[in-house]
Amino acid sequence: MTAHDERPNILWIVSEDCPPRFGCYGDPHATTPNLDALAERGVVFDHAYSAAPVCAPSRFALITGVAPESNAPANHMRAVAAKPAWMRTYPEILRDLGYYCTNNAKTDYNAAIVPDDIWDESSRQAHWSNRPDGTPFLAVFNYDGTHESAVFARDPFLVDPDDIRLPAYLPDTRPIREDYAQYYKNVAEMDAFVGTLLAQLEEDGLLDRTIVIHTSDHGGVNPRSKRYCYDEGLHVPLIISAPARYAELFPRPGTRIDAAVSTIRIPATLVDLAGGEIPRYMQGRSLARAEFDPAGELAFAMRNRMDERYDMTRTVRDARYRYIRNYHPHRPYGQHQGFAWLAAGYRSWETEHRAGQLIDVQSAFWHTKPGVELYDTVDDPDQVRNLAGDPAYSDVEERLAQALRTHMLDVHDNGFLPEGSPTQGYDASRAPGTYPLTRILDVADAVPRQDFAELPRFVAALNDSDVTVRRWGAIGVLTLGTAAAARTEGLLRAILETETDAFVTIPCAEALARYSADTDATEELARLAGPGHPGPVRIEALNALTQLEPDTLHPHHRVVAAAADDEDEYVRGAGLYLLFQIEGTYTPETLVFRWDKLGLPKKDLAAFNPRLPQDNAPKDSR
Repeated sequence: MTAHDERPNILWIVSEDCPPRFGCYGDPHATTPNLDALAERGVVFDHAYSAAPVCAPSRFALITGVAPESNAPANHMRAVAAKPAWMRTYPEILRDLGYYCTNNAKTDYNAAIVPDDIWDESSRQAHWSNRPDGTPFLAVFNYDGTHESAVFARDPFLVDPDDIRLPAYLPDTRPIREDYAQYYKNVAEMDAFVGTLLAQLEEDGLLDRTIVIHTSDHGGVNPRSKRYCYDEGLHVPLIISAPARYAELFPRPGTRIDAAVSTIRIPATLVDLAGGEIPRYMQGRSLARAEFDPAGELAFAMRNRMDERYDMTRTVRDARYRYIRNYHPHRPYGQHQGFAWLAAGYRSWETEHRAGQLIDVQSAFWHTKPGVELYDTVDDPDQVRNLAGDPAYSDVEERLAQALRTHMLDVHDNGFLPEGSPTQGYDASRAPGTYPLTRILDVADAVPRQDFAELPRFVAALNDSDVTVRRWGAIGVLTLGTAAAARTEGLLRAILETETDAFVTIPCAEALARYSADTDATEELARLAGPGHPGPVRIEALNALTQLEPDTLHPHHRVVAAAADDEDEYVRGAGLYLLFQIEGTYTPETLVFRWDKLGLPKKDLAAFNPRLPQDNAPKDSR
């Protein structure tokens, strides 16, 4: 037998949007016999986290081994980032090593990657059985039955909704309980799918030659999970089972790893298992032949635009603590997102909020964020008691804060650039003099502190020669509120007259419109929200207008109505929500996501969303 033949086959199963609600992770309601058995004969990573709490950015990291924020706009939800020609995906590398690589069938790489160019097969029929005889394989299977959309429907429950423990941040309502109960059925069906694949391996006589990996692209689907940088949005299952002949590659079967690890390490692991040299640009170390240090290992993650809402968060997790830095503390957590609100849980939560029925820990989601958050996930698994600023935890906070800043510099975080900037991208952002990240961080890192003493720093930044520094100076003034806007009113008005970059103008105009009732500033935001401007400019302007009192926006009804009917999905979503607000017709049950604009057959829409048929066009906007 040749050395080539000795290399392992690899089966990688990815369950979409799936937190580790498995028996092997201690969930008492789970029906996961196949995954539990896989865990018994493999290694279980108790603290594995995705690179982002939503699919497209996290899948960029999974296909390249590079953080999405290193290569904007891959850090935004559903974008098309340019991939440098020198940056190769792991299937390309494994194919060069002689592996037959198949993908069944999810892609969503958030980049200009053509699936047929990187895989031997990428389709619903892709399977290891199609490989040439004797060829080692990497077979990826993506299970979409656990996707967020699975909770939009209602099937017979496997778990009594009344038996579920809800996290402290959610109100106890029937729709929220049913969302949780629904998902256990979806996880059970996914487990059965895993069992089918493992049975096929056994039938083909491949179990003793195949390493099996199971994980998810990111965390769960319930309110304040997907899209948010808490454990519920980032915590994923990670099980690696290697047969006896490859026992030296991983800890012994049944081992549980306490150290925090990121799924960005999986591409490097695949290259390593295939016998290749891990490219230097991959930002995660192989999980094979590795020792794990719970005291020192860290997992980093991020978010920027989620659908029609801009926000910016960076986070780091060790084996016990999660540290979060919010760069848009002036925005509430719970910015309305049309697709997310298709789930009954979000609508129910907002209904309780609007009725004044929430206690403080449940209402926090609907208000602006603290700039910095720190949670002890052992004592506070729901992450509701913010320890940032507590002297008893100052050493932990300082350690993780410094680690996060170092990481952001190491990966050359593009997230401070507005979407569409000519400077965005791996190579462009690294060109000398184009993106002075250390200087930008000196300003941007002052934003989460929300300290009026930082106002001189922001004013100086507004006069900087670099447009990104100016942008973050403007955001800093905006986050400081009424007093800062009053102190800088003349400067902000002058900027509106002279600044040529819309992404500097918008936060300046929002500060004037919100805190000084400046109608000219509101007019400028409406102008930038109108047709003729790039989508990211329009979305950011619409987001700013959404923070104003709806009654002040009637003069701009036509502009908002045009956005509400735009072909761009995210311009349309931001515009439609705002239009309902202006017209006074919005309720949490209002259907904002426009299924009829997707161009899909009606039968497919009905299967995907039981709330059809719909007619959600506001008056005067057809």
